[in-house]
Amino acid sequence: MTYHLPAGRAVAGPYAVDVTPGTAGWGYSSLRVLQVPPGGAHTFDAGDSEWIVLPLSGGCTVAVDGESGHDTFELTGRTGVFDGVTDFAYVPRDARARVSSAGGGRFALTGARCTRRLPARYGPASDVPVELRGTGNCSRQVNNFGAAGTFECDRLIAVEVLTPGGNWSSFPPHKHDEHRPGEESVLEEIYYFEFTAHDGTPGLGYQRVSPSGPGRDTDVLAEVRGGDVVLIPDGWHGPSMAVPGHHMYYLNVMAGPEDERAWLIRDHPDHAWIRDTWQDQAVDPRLPLYTAPERSA
Repeated sequence: MTYHLPAGRAVAGPYAVDVTPGTAGWGYSSLRVLQVPPGGAHTFDAGDSEWIVLPLSGGCTVAVDGESGHDTFELTGRTGVFDGVTDFAYVPRDARARVSSAGGGRFALTGARCTRRLPARYGPASDVPVELRGTGNCSRQVNNFGAAGTFECDRLIAVEVLTPGGNWSSFPPHKHDEHRPGEESVLEEIYYFEFTAHDGTPGLGYQRVSPSGPGRDTDVLAEVRGGDVVLIPDGWHGPSMAVPGHHMYYLNVMAGPEDERAWLIRDHPDHAWIRDTWQDQAVDPRLPLYTAPERSA
C-alpha cells in the first residue's frame, strides 16, 4: 500500500485528488479536489456518502437535489487557504450536487460513508471556531469547520490546520486506531497539503507516521509538497513539520465505524510529556494567521 500520494498521483477524471474508500482500501473516508474553470460547473452524485464542499480558492454555487427538494447555497469562498476562513456547504447522502463558479476556483469535497441522511445546509464562515493549539514551536491554528460538536454530520469529521514555517504540528504523535470507549476512537484519516511560497520558491514539509502495534504497520516518512496527500489508516501520526520560511496548510478528513462521532486520541507515550511544557511558553505570535469574520447583525 502506498500511503504518500505526491501531487498528480491521485488524479481521476475531473479531480486533481480523488481518494475514495475503494482507492484507499478502507471503509469510510473520502477526499476530492475539484478545479472548476471560470464559468464552469461539475455535477456529482453523493451516493452512500455525506460531503462538505469547501472552497480552497474562489467561490461557487452549490445546488443540491435530493429527497427534501432543491437547495442552493452561494459560497463566498476565499482567495486561498492562507487568506481566510471560508464558508461551506453540506451535501447529504443520496443527493445530487452541482458545483458552479463564475470566477473559477478549487474546491475540496470532503466525504464519509454514512447511514443517516441529514438535511443539506450552509455553513457560514462566521460560525467556524478558530482554535490555537499548542505553544512555542508546537503552535498551530485549527479551523474547526467540520469538527465533532461544531457542525452536525453523521460520520464525517474535517478540519483545517495552519502551521507557521519552522513549527511542528500533529505533535505529540497520536493515534486513533483502537476502539476504547471514552478514550480512543477508530478513525481513518486523510491529510491534504498546501504551502506558502517565498520569492517564487514553493514550500515543503515532512510528515511522519509510525506503526502503533501488531497489525497496524503504517510507516511513512515523506517530504510533502503542495497538492500531496498522505493516507493514515492507522498508526502514530506526527509530527507534521513546516520548513522555515514556508507556512504549511493541511486539510484533515476523518471517519470511521464508531457509533459516536468523536475525535478521541491517544498520545505516543514517549512524547506525551511535551504537552506539560506548553503552559510555560507563549503561543507563536504569528498566530492566528487570520480569524473568522464577525457574524452579521
